[in-house]
Amino acid sequence: MPPRRVAVVGGGPAGLMAAEVLAQGGVEVDLFDAMPSVGRKFLLAGRGGLNLTHSEPTPRLLARYGERSEALRAAVEAFDGAAVRQWAAGLGIPTFVGTSGRVFPEDMKAAPLLRAWLQRLRGLGVRLHARHRWTGWTEDGSLRFASPEGELLHSAAATVLALGGASWSRLGSDGAWVPVLQQGGVDIAPLRPSNCGFDVAPTAPGREGWSAHLRERFAGQPVKTVAAVVGDPRRLAVERQRNPSASRIAGVPGVTPAYVPGEFVVTETGIEGSLVYAFSAPLREHIARDGEATLLVDLLPQHTPAQVLAETSRPRGPRSLSTHLKSRLGIQGLKMALLHEVLTPQQLADPAQLAQALKALPITLVRPRPLDEAISTAGGVRFEALDANGMLRALPGVFCAGEMLDWEAPTGGYLLTACFATGRSAAGGVLQWLAARPAAV
Repeated sequence: MPPRRVAVVGGGPAGLMAAEVLAQGGVEVDLFDAMPSVGRKFLLAGRGGLNLTHSEPTPRLLARYGERSEALRAAVEAFDGAAVRQWAAGLGIPTFVGTSGRVFPEDMKAAPLLRAWLQRLRGLGVRLHARHRWTGWTEDGSLRFASPEGELLHSAAATVLALGGASWSRLGSDGAWVPVLQQGGVDIAPLRPSNCGFDVAPTAPGREGWSAHLRERFAGQPVKTVAAVVGDPRRLAVERQRNPSASRIAGVPGVTPAYVPGEFVVTETGIEGSLVYAFSAPLREHIARDGEATLLVDLLPQHTPAQVLAETSRPRGPRSLSTHLKSRLGIQGLKMALLHEVLTPQQLADPAQLAQALKALPITLVRPRPLDEAISTAGGVRFEALDANGMLRALPGVFCAGEMLDWEAPTGGYLLTACFATGRSAAGGVLQWLAARPAAV
């Protein structure tokens, strides 16, 4: 009996991983991708150093997926951070753990890993079809592709869809699959930006966001050695006392970062960067509910509130406020500019209000940046639309994996880990489904 044929649509990490497991399971695999080559977004993610996964224990790693941690539990436990490292080593790519716990290839590059991976897939007999954009199905269930030679029809015993979200559409993830699956009766949560920047509210009447001075002098510059929390200043004080030097997971259901140290970047329209990305989900939800959200930034996380108040209350004689804050607290440059941006002259002149702002500077945000600018996507195919094997209940024989599923996570290796894990899980579901069915394709 000839091997069964399975189609994988999408050549990102989830699709490539599904193809690997399927080929190792003894089925013929055709992998289709809309782009001229596979792994485009994977390569982009590795431009500044490929963060493959995270070294933290699996229970803590799972918690990073918030309210979808249970839905992802089986897949991630079967292919956690340690398994990712072992898999990479099998491709000849040794890894190391950075100071933050993130895991990188020793050479920090994505291209050598992708080349080794594709060599393995070709050795397993996986057929790669570039420039094939999936457009849906025919009435008899054949897959339809727009290709350089025109429309192509392809029949398969099962299909794994790993089409990504809707961020970085120029790399292939454009969300065009959403209406196709909705027409097939699949329940899909709206796609929203995740790990994204935000636009600030006007900081004075008549302004659009930041002042011209801040944009011209500081746009593109980082705000370093700070910490932040979303919302209530009282919560900031409580979380700071509980956890003065490291990030903490809190909130059920869902994971809401409590008090997170790091840095962010001032942009032309607002803020972005790793510290902002850590809060993208709660910021986005606050804005959707209330029309705005407040990020409280601790400009002096190494100082207690009492220490800061003592310095702002200290007589400064003929010295300017800027000189005083620079000499006593190290506040200067962009941090000083942010104080002037947010506080009135009266608040700056009040030692108590100034001290409070230094420990909880409120930056009001009014909208996330557009979806196509985001690092990743929230929303997608709801897990409730899948059976236990990752197959769409409305479309038997069709399995889903990767970022097109309804989950999100912060940066730090968690995105790739879940893509790898769900790709493997979906492929395992296909093999089980095929084993229970008579051969027909």
